[in-house]
Amino acid sequence: MSLESVRAFFATNAPDIHVIITEESSATVPLAAAAHGVAPEQIAKTICVRAGEIIALVVMSGTSRLDNRKFRDRFGAKPRMLGGDDVVAITGHPVGGVCPFGLPAPTPIYCDVSLLKFPEVVPAAGAVNAAVRISPDRMADLTAATWVDVGQDPVPDGAA
Repeated sequence: MSLESVRAFFATNAPDIHVIITEESSATVPLAAAAHGVAPEQIAKTICVRAGEIIALVVMSGTSRLDNRKFRDRFGAKPRMLGGDDVVAITGHPVGGVCPFGLPAPTPIYCDVSLLKFPEVVPAAGAVNAAVRISPDRMADLTAATWVDVGQDPVPDGAA
């Protein structure tokens, strides 16, 4: 059902974007990068968080992490990751296929500036082996997302 809701979303809002189905799983950032031939940074992972009473989706670069301080400064509360059952209930998508498209109910969506380094990113598309290729700005426009800076780039190997 989730994959179908994403396909319906694109059929209505952006018929030029096609969902890519792969034989192999793309449920994790490394698997998705390998399946789509891109760097892990170019995968647009979607996380479901609670900030106080607000539940939101944050889409960010596959290698970025939430920066607790930046998040708290922006939202006034520490981020709490939701469990798998809650994520499915809110998004309609399985863990590993969570995306900001085809949601069952309006949910606040935030895109982290870490995505802006790339002309094209690869977010999941409602299944553990489905994705789309899309520009970060178009993804934000289609999902009515708000741009935020709540990410933390990974520490390079060997750096202290």
